[in-house]
Amino acid sequence: MKSIITAALLVICFALKAQDNITKNYYVSGYLKQMQTLLFFNEAYPDFQQGKLVDTFLQDNLIHSRLNFDWQMNDALHLRADLRTRIFYGDLVRATPDYGGLIDDVNNDYLDLSVVLLNENAWAIHSMLDRLYLEYINNNLEVRLGRQRINWGINTVWNPNDIFNAFAFTDFDYEERPGSDALRVKYYTGFASSIELAVRAFDDFDEATIAALWKFNKWTYDFQLLAGYTYQDIALGGGWAGNLGDAGFKGEFTYFLPLEDDKENAFTASLGVDYSFSNSIYAGLGYLYNSQGAINASVTNLFNFELSARNLYPYRHALFAQMSYPITPLLNSGAAFIYSPVDAHALFFNPSFTYSIKENWDIDLIGQLTFDKGKDEYRSPIQAAFMRLKWSF
Repeated sequence: MKSIITAALLVICFALKAQDNITKNYYVSGYLKQMQTLLFFNEAYPDFQQGKLVDTFLQDNLIHSRLNFDWQMNDALHLRADLRTRIFYGDLVRATPDYGGLIDDVNNDYLDLSVVLLNENAWAIHSMLDRLYLEYINNNLEVRLGRQRINWGINTVWNPNDIFNAFAFTDFDYEERPGSDALRVKYYTGFASSIELAVRAFDDFDEATIAALWKFNKWTYDFQLLAGYTYQDIALGGGWAGNLGDAGFKGEFTYFLPLEDDKENAFTASLGVDYSFSNSIYAGLGYLYNSQGAINASVTNLFNFELSARNLYPYRHALFAQMSYPITPLLNSGAAFIYSPVDAHALFFNPSFTYSIKENWDIDLIGQLTFDKGKDEYRSPIQAAFMRLKWSF
């Protein structure tokens, strides 16, 4: 049944795209990307036969397509359905048993809106609806039901207020970010103020997320306060966004008070400052405090820790620095650093270059390099290089 629904949606989207002049109420957009990945492991790849970490090199490939389908049914009703399809092939797929099944488990929410079309040898094909919701708007009232992104975060990198669908900074190829199967009701009480209530679908109350958010403006700053229940925790938090002179200044925090004795209290907070210079250089600084983070773990934990608003990064402290600069009108450069002042002195370095080949065509070169203090010296256990070609429509 899921395969039939996916195929039917693809046919409908392509048909509507080819016949845009039939109706003004439909809109279809999307992209097609091809990305090649090179992964280098320095005593960091687990060899289960030898029972130790070894050096190795893996080459992987990803073809990633997205179709965004919008239907303005009338003045009050809006339907959105976004289909994400990915084709994985290469060494990493070959080396990971049941790769397609793992991808399917990670990406689904309460509803199963995905299908594994192929899962064998060095190939896996996965397709899913990561947005599927009906929205009702009447004056100051907005009601949205279905798979959606409930974006309560403020900061650029770490969002303690994002209790419904946290995301990882390292997952750069998912610009839209994850969604939740939920009901969200929002009422605007003024020009820059609103009250919002959201409930994520659940069977067991222990796995529920129910929360309210109040936004308001004061002293030229936008503030927000949230309160709710998430995975057996009472969550209390807030945030702000404004300016310090000409620089942007943002912050948010959430305190998690467990209702069960076997869990610890958790507190997560982040700050961010960014500034655009007159010579087109953009710079940003940030800090994260994560009470649940480790103080002596290897930097390889960056790619396998359990992500949530309760635990946004694998370390207790993290410092973030980012800079971007347009070298030419068609070529943009950037770099980001995340350093954790813990025992391992974990460092993540993320350089990037983007070149606009022509309208709607871009090519990216992206690096992800990790460094930490090993037994005897500073080392780089994992390095990754990505080349991505993207066509948008």
